[in-house]
Amino acid sequence: MKIIFAGTPHFAATSLAALKAAGHDILLVLTQPDRPAGRGLKIVESETAQLAGRLGLRVEKPRTLQDEITQVMLREIGADLMVVAAYGLLLPPVILAIPRLGCINIHGSLLPRWRGAAPIQRAIEAGDHETGITIMQMDAGLDTGDILLERRIAIAAGVETSASLFAKLAVLGGASIVEALASLPAFKPQPQSSRQFIDTSYAKKILKSEARINWAEAATVLERRIRAFDPFPGTETRYRDETIKIWQASVVPDGVKDAVKPIPGTIIDMTANLLIVQCGQDALALNMVQKAGGKRIPIADFLRGLASRKTATNDTPTIADVAMKIGNVFR
Repeated sequence: MKIIFAGTPHFAATSLAALKAAGHDILLVLTQPDRPAGRGLKIVESETAQLAGRLGLRVEKPRTLQDEITQVMLREIGADLMVVAAYGLLLPPVILAIPRLGCINIHGSLLPRWRGAAPIQRAIEAGDHETGITIMQMDAGLDTGDILLERRIAIAAGVETSASLFAKLAVLGGASIVEALASLPAFKPQPQSSRQFIDTSYAKKILKSEARINWAEAATVLERRIRAFDPFPGTETRYRDETIKIWQASVVPDGVKDAVKPIPGTIIDMTANLLIVQCGQDALALNMVQKAGGKRIPIADFLRGLASRKTATNDTPTIADVAMKIGNVFR
């Protein structure tokens, strides 16, 4: 089949590789323009553009699909189908109508659950038990088109991060689009409106402003958000005038069982290998953290660093002394 492929990150590149391996004729790859990335902010191509270059495919990086020049180019290519995966640009109706068989999207949720920009992260944050890939015929709405194919995958409770789930769904997405195209004429699209028992939710884009931990929230909510925001943007808190990112944590039921609980954010237990923080409901044991300019470290290494700081001032280098047990507060 003659295909235009539109995608940008690793999630999309995996599907492009699968389509090429399956023997489809990729006439053109559309991807986002090169952007600065990494600590050095070096201008780099998207992962999809890099793969397309290695495969010898034609690549275009339009900033918009609204201009006539781009639209004429797409018409002249004469593709049967456009396959879209995490592209990052909305396709206007004029573009949707160009390929003979229309445009198909590889979407990282079980539609209509989690339409929008961040379905994988929001599924983890909400505590969903499963997610999957939906191959969808695109229309003018936001992820509202008819469903061609769906494949499900479990979300590993307590351990799944966005990074690990993205990797799993990228592979599943590649396999699913190849399967869908192999049987495309036989598919009977299913309207999303027929799915009465699946909640429709909007997966809004993840913002850096959401990264700050509010310790007044329940520990279960915070633990899911920590995993959902790994690797971007990460969750963070303030401790002794320093910003600390939290990458792994586990829920401690009940927290302090006293009648009067400490304020949320208070350290309620600390040993050489343990740091537990009171939340609005229950508590969190912090397992993996990162100081500004540093790397991810186990909580035991973080606590040893606190003890070393006390040693430098000739004070008793005990964890209990450093922490002052109850009374230290994350903010």
